[in-house]
Order: sequence, then structure tokens, then C-alpha cells
Amino acid sequence: MHTISLADAKAHLSEPIDRVEAGDTIDIARRGKSVARLTAVERPRKPIDAALLQLLTAAMPPQSQSAPDRVRSMRDGDRY
Repeated sequence: MHTISLADAKAHLSEPIDRVEAGDTIDIARRGKSVARLTAVERPRKPIDAALLQLLTAAMPPQSQSAPDRVRSMRDGDRY
């Protein structure tokens, strides 16, 4: 948890918001005393439709290359 002054929070609000979105909790202090706390909002998770997921994966063509081989080729052959 980090603490910032109220003046810094007012002057640079987007920076603390970005840190909160990344998972931090930030206290805002006025004259050295914490007066508020910024935390991320809990977002409800959508349920996964397993039947729809199975239909989607069944419709996909099989890959010609295994996953480890594909990652190796991306890492070794496709550099910048």
C-alpha cells in the first residue's frame, strides 16, 4: 500500500488510478494523515458457457505444429 498527498493526487490523478487498476491500494493523506483510500472496483465475472466453448474448439482445425514447436519457431525464427 502506498500513500500520496492530497495535492499530488489532485495534480496527477491518472497516475494513482493506473496503479490502482494494476492492483495497488493507495491512501490519500491530508497534512500527513490518511483521509481516503483508493482501491480497485470488484468486477463480476461472467460465467463460462462450457457447451459453447466445446462447439468452438471442435470447429477449429487441428494445428500442424505442436505448441512447444510453434513457440520455439516464434522465439527463434521470427525475431524483430
